[in-house]
Amino acid sequence: MTTDSVSPREQPGTLGRGLLLLMATATGLSVAGNYFAQPLLDLIGRDLHVGSTLAALVVTAAQTGYALGLILLVPLGDVTDRRRLSVGLFVATAAFLALTAAAPNGPVLLAGTVLTALASVGAQVVVPYAAGLAAPEERGRVVGVVMSGILLGGLLARTASGALSELGGWRTIYWVNALLMAGMAVLLHRHLPRLPAAGAGMSYPALLRSTVALLREEPVLRRRSALGALSLASYSVQLTALTFLLARPPYGWSESAIGLFGLVGALGVVTMTFAGRLNDRGHVQAVTGAGVLLLTGSWVLLGVAGESLVWLVVGIVGLNVAQQAVLNSNQAVVYAIRPDARNRINSAFMTSFFAGGAVGSALTSVVWTRGGWPAVCALGAVLAAGTVLLWVAERVGARRERVGTGTAAEPGAPAVRDEPAPRDEPAPRHAPVR
Repeated sequence: MTTDSVSPREQPGTLGRGLLLLMATATGLSVAGNYFAQPLLDLIGRDLHVGSTLAALVVTAAQTGYALGLILLVPLGDVTDRRRLSVGLFVATAAFLALTAAAPNGPVLLAGTVLTALASVGAQVVVPYAAGLAAPEERGRVVGVVMSGILLGGLLARTASGALSELGGWRTIYWVNALLMAGMAVLLHRHLPRLPAAGAGMSYPALLRSTVALLREEPVLRRRSALGALSLASYSVQLTALTFLLARPPYGWSESAIGLFGLVGALGVVTMTFAGRLNDRGHVQAVTGAGVLLLTGSWVLLGVAGESLVWLVVGIVGLNVAQQAVLNSNQAVVYAIRPDARNRINSAFMTSFFAGGAVGSALTSVVWTRGGWPAVCALGAVLAAGTVLLWVAERVGARRERVGTGTAAEPGAPAVRDEPAPRDEPAPRHAPVR
């Protein structure tokens, strides 16, 4: 029996393809609302008669709300019925999207944006939910599919908001997404199986303290959180600088063209599912290593190739593939640490992850003004090299530990040989780590 104490009908391994697709779609729609405003800031400012500074704060409000949700709401999945929590957050997201759509002025718009982002972390409750329902030997693939929904939601949100704004104004996309989120809440309520939490009865303050304590108590979580933070910091350098680069000569592209160019990141969706399958077969460390090396190599290529459009596309695709591979392998490792604390682990990991992205974006703004594209490439390469060092240090430390204890990888060993196997589940029966 698992520590979640679920009935046989609800044991991990009961996740069907239809339910998995529903969960992936739901997560994509949930996070999409945090990106709608980015191409619409000028329209919003004119309609609500607010200055550009206040309009730009909408983006900051979304980031702030999401960060608060990761810290304050995601851990609740370990102490309450996860179906009820997921559905409740989706209903709240729909309501707050409607509030944003009906905003009569700037302050209400900001409040609606913060609250929408706060509730949208329902997507980050669904991810460990799916991991808990999946059989251990297919968990990497399942997490990859659900995370692909989140990736596509963020990528397509800007394009959809721009297209719908031309049909009915900037409010249209918010109304449409509010209706879709309400529909998703109904579908999730009908189809998600009950998965009671092992930590029921823990007080909320104790829950938050235990989330922080996990970072202190679990060295694997610390290492993988640091690796994730550095990888997103490096990747965010590209996200921030690309707009600056394409808007100036020799490109001089429009905002819509820049937005469409960003869709090359959709290739990361393929990476997520492929990396997940490799992780399930015992290649977690190899996926991580390939990811961090490709991340670094892509920045070197971008720096050497200069501003050639062809090599720019190749480098950007490389960054996207690398980032998604590293993220999926990190999740495969951290979700195996403590199944009974999977939401708190996800909260700690994702908070560190997005904090790294924020730092990368902030550094890019400074470096761009001082050194342009060459300096930006150097920054991205340095941050990516940090992920290589962390991965190498992890491998060296694990090898020393095995030598010291006289253990070695054997057939039938857990997929992540030098990381802890799930404590409430048998080790998956497949090839050892390579």
